[in-house]
Amino acid sequence: MARLRSDTRASDKHTCTAFKSGRGDMGIGFREAGEDAVSFRQLAATFSFLNLCILAALPLLHVSLTPYLGTLPLRLFVALGLGFLFHATVFIWVQTRPSGVTDRMARYLTIASIAVNSVITFVAATVSNQDSPYFALMIVPILEAAFRFSLPATLAVVALADSLSFYWVWTAYRVNPPPKFNEYVEVGTVSLIFTLVGVIVWLLVNRLRKGEIRLARNLSELEQTRKRLSEEEKLAAVGRLSSAIAHEIRNPVAMITSSLAMADESGLAEEARKEMVGIATSEARRLEKLTGDFLEYARPPAMEKADNSISDTILYAAGSCRAYALEAGVRIEVENALDLSIGMDASKIQQALLNLLKNAIEASATGKSVTLRGLRPEEGTVWLEVENAGPAIPEPACSHIFEPFFTTKRGGTGLGLAIARSIARAHGGDLTLRINEPERVCFRLELPATAKPYVQPREKTWVGS
Repeated sequence: MARLRSDTRASDKHTCTAFKSGRGDMGIGFREAGEDAVSFRQLAATFSFLNLCILAALPLLHVSLTPYLGTLPLRLFVALGLGFLFHATVFIWVQTRPSGVTDRMARYLTIASIAVNSVITFVAATVSNQDSPYFALMIVPILEAAFRFSLPATLAVVALADSLSFYWVWTAYRVNPPPKFNEYVEVGTVSLIFTLVGVIVWLLVNRLRKGEIRLARNLSELEQTRKRLSEEEKLAAVGRLSSAIAHEIRNPVAMITSSLAMADESGLAEEARKEMVGIATSEARRLEKLTGDFLEYARPPAMEKADNSISDTILYAAGSCRAYALEAGVRIEVENALDLSIGMDASKIQQALLNLLKNAIEASATGKSVTLRGLRPEEGTVWLEVENAGPAIPEPACSHIFEPFFTTKRGGTGLGLAIARSIARAHGGDLTLRINEPERVCFRLELPATAKPYVQPREKTWVGS
C-alpha cells in the first residue's frame, strides 16, 4: 500500500477507546481476573518477548529495505525504542517480582501493552510514505486481548487495529488524492485477517478455559469424595477396633469373674480353690498384657532417632529370641548383618524385629530355621527380612494380618504385626508380607536410610542351635 506522509496528530486516547476502568470486567470485560492473575506471569513474559522480537526485527527490516521504504524516520525510531524499553521493563519486572501480580496490575499492564503497540502503529501510519510492515505490531495486542479479555473486548481491540489501517489509507489519500479502490480492498483483507485471528484464538482459549474449569471442579469433587470416604473408613475402623477390644476384654473378664465366684463358694476344696485363683490370676495377666499391647499400638510411637548400627540391632534381636527358639526347637540364622549405621530408634526397631521373630518361631516346626537378614537394595533404603519355613498364611487372612486384634494363633492378641508396622511407618518405611508360599513365609521391614558409607556384609552368623 502506498503510504504518504501526513502531519496529522492524534491523541493517545485513540489507543484505548475500547476500554474503561473497572474492578471486575473493565466495562467491556476483563475475563476471569482471578484465573488470569495466576497465569499472568507466564503470559506477560511470552507476549513481552514476542513484542521485543517484533520491535527489534521491524527496524532492521526497514533499514535493509531503505531504497524502497525510505530512511527510517526519527519519530518512528524513537517510538520503536520507547516501545522496546517498555516491553523489556515489563518482561524483567514480571519475572523478578517475588510477590506475583495482582488482578489490578495484570489489568493495567495488559491495557498498557496494547496501548503502546497501538501508539507505535499510529506513528508508523502517520510518518511512513511507502508500504510498511509496521501493522504487524497489532497482531500481539489482538492475541493478548483474545487470551485475557472477553469476546466483546477482543473485538474492540480488533476494531482498533482495523481503524488504524483505514485511518492510514484515509490520511494518505487526503494528502495525495485520488484514493485507489484496490488500497481499500487490501486494507479490508488485512482487517478480515485481524478479525479471524482474534475470534478464532478467543474461541480456542475460551474452550480450553472452560475445560480447565470443569477439570478443576471435578478434581474438587473428587477430593471431597476422597475425604468423605476417608472419614467413613476411619469411623468403620474405629467401630471394628471397638468391637475387637470389647471381644478381647470380655473373655478374660468373664473367666476372672467365674473363677473368683467359684473360688468363693463354700465347701469348695482348697486345691480347687487354688486352681480357680490361678486361672483368675493368669487371665488378669493376659488382660494386663492385652491392655499394654493396645496402648502400645494406639499411642503414636515417640521416635528417638540416632545413628545406630544395623548389625547390632539385628544381632540383639536374634540373641534376645535365642532362648525362645531353643525351647521351640528352632534355630535362628542371621545373614548379612549389614555393617552399616543409619538414623533410627534402635529400641523400636528391635521391638518390631522381636515381634516378627516370635511370630516366625511359633509358625515353624521343630528342627526348622528362621532367617533374619539385612539387605541394602539401593542407596537410601535398607531391608530387614524375617523368613521362616512354615505353612503359608491363608489367602483370606493376608489382607487382614496387619489389622489390630486380627490373629490366627490361639491366645494371640493380634497386635504384634500392627505394632511392628506402626513402628516401620513412624520411621518413614513400611512392613509388608513379601513371600507367602508353603514352607517359605517372609516379612520385610523397609526403612529409609541416610546411611554411612557401605561396608562389605559380615559372613553368615548362626544364633541358636
